[in-house]
Amino acid sequence: MTIKNPVEWTYDQARIGLRAAGAAGRSFARPPAAFDGARPLVRRLSFADLRDCLALGFQDFRSYRTDLLFIGIVYPLAGLLLARVMLGYDMLPLVFPLVAGFALIGPLAATGLYEMSRRREQGGQVTWIDAFEAFRSPAIGEIVKFGVALLGVFLLWMIAAALIYGATLGWQAPETPSAFLAAVLTTPAGWALIVIGGAVGFGFALMALAIGVVTVPLLLDRNVDASTAISTSIAVMRGNPGPILAWGALVATLLAAGAVPLLLGLIVVMPVLGHATWHLYRRAVW
Repeated sequence: MTIKNPVEWTYDQARIGLRAAGAAGRSFARPPAAFDGARPLVRRLSFADLRDCLALGFQDFRSYRTDLLFIGIVYPLAGLLLARVMLGYDMLPLVFPLVAGFALIGPLAATGLYEMSRRREQGGQVTWIDAFEAFRSPAIGEIVKFGVALLGVFLLWMIAAALIYGATLGWQAPETPSAFLAAVLTTPAGWALIVIGGAVGFGFALMALAIGVVTVPLLLDRNVDASTAISTSIAVMRGNPGPILAWGALVATLLAAGAVPLLLGLIVVMPVLGHATWHLYRRAVW
């Protein structure tokens, strides 16, 4: 068994992942006639709406604290497991891009939380079991299609991160974590890695925000296809650039804060943001 460099490893995972996700999406396909023809309308948002949505998300978290802690623990465990796998492949340079990439797939990872908020809004008794009812939704096929697109963005980000690392610090895997940190923090090549990687990462985050800010909640709530949901999400951002960019910055800040103590803060941060995003969707689309 040979150890692959970051680009080879990432390319292989991208090819395998996209192939599997594409097959899953095709298996859930529905005919176009099955969807409503009416396009959702977009509302104007204010910065006060963001504060209110976050408060409502926290209220949902408090209402189902025990259930959501059970669900939320999945996020740090998954991140730590993936990080451990990558370290085993000598993929240390890609651990940070992997953790940062959590924000890109967050809209998909929070699907169950949106479903819980949707059911609570309808007045029913809600438990963590209801989060898995999203997999029985008629919209699951369109959610999978969106997941394929989001997975593609994530994997392209990982490839870009690997290429940036190779172009700045070289293709040789670092000998130790301390040597890697020293190279990143104390050398011109490392500073270039930080600046270029940050700029490219911001572009990917902006793309994921535009296509996903309300897409999954809309799919769960309305009988629309994935392309309509994505275009509506883009319209929400185009019509509310200031509030949506502020929302993206808030999400990134809270995710970063939650990731600091071995990702354990995500146990609380992810459920709160998931519920808050549902309420944001309710304010942005009608």
